[in-house]
Parts: sequence; structure tokens; C-alpha cells
Amino acid sequence: MTKLTQELVELLTLEKLDENIYRGQSRNIVGKRVFGGQILGQALRAASYTTDRPAHSLHAYFLFGGDVNAPIIYEVDRLRDGKSFVSRQVRAIQNGRMIFTAMISFAAPEQGLDFQKEAPNYPAPNDLQSEQQLKESLVRFIPKSLQESFMRERHIELKPIHDVRNFFNPQPEPPFYAHYVKTHGKLMGEQDNVALHQAVIAFYSDFTLMTTALRPHGLSYLSPHLQCASIDHSLYFHKPVRADEWTLYDMEATVTSNSRGLNYGYMWQDGQLVCSTVQEGLMRLRDNEI
Repeated sequence: MTKLTQELVELLTLEKLDENIYRGQSRNIVGKRVFGGQILGQALRAASYTTDRPAHSLHAYFLFGGDVNAPIIYEVDRLRDGKSFVSRQVRAIQNGRMIFTAMISFAAPEQGLDFQKEAPNYPAPNDLQSEQQLKESLVRFIPKSLQESFMRERHIELKPIHDVRNFFNPQPEPPFYAHYVKTHGKLMGEQDNVALHQAVIAFYSDFTLMTTALRPHGLSYLSPHLQCASIDHSLYFHKPVRADEWTLYDMEATVTSNSRGLNYGYMWQDGQLVCSTVQEGLMRLRDNEI
């Protein structure tokens, strides 16, 4: 297992403090505030410790920004243990304040009706450059004070299908974006379990999804006078998925209104639609604040 993958596994492995209470550590992924994907992955992992079934849906709200310098406590409420479905509520608490809440449902696989939309026709991952290679071509446009942060390698491997944007000089583009994503190394041994694979999927489901709605406006998360934040996030697991194999993440934005943007994502693996995501994000122009 590579160092970055090991760090990701450790980030998504929680310490049990008491029955239904867990503690997760934070890491600087995107800046001073805790990366939303970290909280999603940790919350899903906390709930998974209380059942042996795989998750099929997660519905979450981000209430306050998290501090990367402080641990996060996850409290799990066992709402239901039914024959078909297991329901859990998770609260993430930091410095005595609830910063995040989620409802998560688990269910064992079963046979039934089977249909999916047609998979998109994109180049294969082996035919694409990695995000790191593409960033090399842009680093000269990045202020020197930010170049080290810009070039820092992510804990997951990305291969964009669309070109990496110059976030300091974005241009209006269609509200679509797609990339392939997976962990750098294989999940093996005791780490090769459904709960951890799903937690990693939740972690990387938050990368670039919200910013899809910024593209038609010629804006990026670094644009001056723009306030961006995730408001809510939903994740559906349709079929078994491995986080350490290439997953096509196809995203689109359908509307921006009232300083918010709505984004949808579809994850494909081996031609199968394995996961879907929905996220609404805050996109507030500070000059418009009253």
C-alpha cells in the first residue's frame, strides 16, 4: 500500500470511545477548513461500525465549517434494525458544536428489477494524463506563494477527462465535468472490506462536484469575492464498487439560483452505474451581500 493510501485509510479509521461514539482525526486536504469528503467518509465509517450490512444511501447536511487542527467526535443513533433496512443517524461534533449531521441507510443485496441509464462514451483512463501531469503545465500561471500547495499530490489519483482549469483565470464553460478516480494503492488484507471501500467513495465523491455549477459563470473556488461551501450531500450506492479501481465520475450542474447551485454526479465502473450523488452548494458573490 502506498503512503498516501495508507494515510487515507488511517484518516477513515476511527477510534471507538464508547458504545456508538467514535473519534476521527482531521487532515489538511484543501485548506484550513475540514474537507467535506473527510467528514462524509468518517461519518459513513462510524455508522458502518454498528452494522454488518453495506450502505445504500446517505443524506447529509454541513452545518458549520470544521477545524483541521481538532479531532471530530461522531455520535451514532441506532434508529432501526429491521429485516430489510438498518437506519442510522450520525452527528459530527467538534469543540462542543454539531458541525454535520447525516441519515444513513444500510441493506443487504437482493435480486430484483435491474435497469440503468446508458454509460457515457469517454476515453479510457490509460489514454489520459494524470492530474499531476496536467498541473505541471499550469504551475507557471500560479502565484509563487501558492505553487507548493497547488502541486501537492492528492490522497487519491485523478485523471481528468476535461482539461484542468487555470483556477486564477477561469473562463465560461459548459456545466459538465468528468474524471477517473481511484486510490493510489490497492486495499488489501483487513482493509479490503465493503465498509472501507464505501467510505473512500464517500471521501472522493466531494471532489469537484460543487464547483461544476461555477463553470458556466466563468468562476472557480478561488475567484475573488466568491464564497463557496457545501450545504448538503446525498450519496446512493447501487451496486458493489471498489475504491481502488478506476471509477468514472461524471458530473453536471442543472441550475444556479438564489446563490446556490445544484450538481449531480454518476459513478461508473466496468460499464455499471455503481453510485449517484447530489449536492447543493453555496455560491455567494460577497459584493451582493446586504
